Amino acid sequence: MRALINSFRYAFRGVLRTIRSERNFRIHLVCMVYMYAFLELSDWFTITRTDWALLFFANALVLAAELFNTAVEALVDLATRRQHPLAATAKDCAAGGVLVCALCAAAVGVAVLFQPEAFASMFEYFRTHVWMLLAFVFSLGISAVFIFVKKK
Repeated sequence: MRALINSFRYAFRGVLRTIRSERNFRIHLVCMVYMYAFLELSDWFTITRTDWALLFFANALVLAAELFNTAVEALVDLATRRQHPLAATAKDCAAGGVLVCALCAAAVGVAVLFQPEAFASMFEYFRTHVWMLLAFVFSLGISAVFIFVKKK
């Protein structure tokens, strides 16, 4: 049982290390938080259970790809500090895998969330509730600090 608990502890430690060290992972997290917040806290979008599953899967795929990319980069850096074409290939291919997953997730997002009437309702809400628009803009500032301030 201890080994199982330790495996979860190591996994969470890896996720937390990636959050601290990888800006792109933080960008993906922030985008996901905003998307899920808008979907859960409003009734602007019509989302089926299948849509939810597609969104969850696409987001998990991107985060997993970012974690694998971080692992590949760390292993390459451990193996060599010199510039080597194979090291560059490994890092570039891992980053390319993240890009493919992110583009796929964006396509899923467009397919599920392209609901012009929902966006019209959202814009009308923010037009008539300026204080909520200000709160949203303030949250974007906090998100920018989370994303771009270097973590130790």
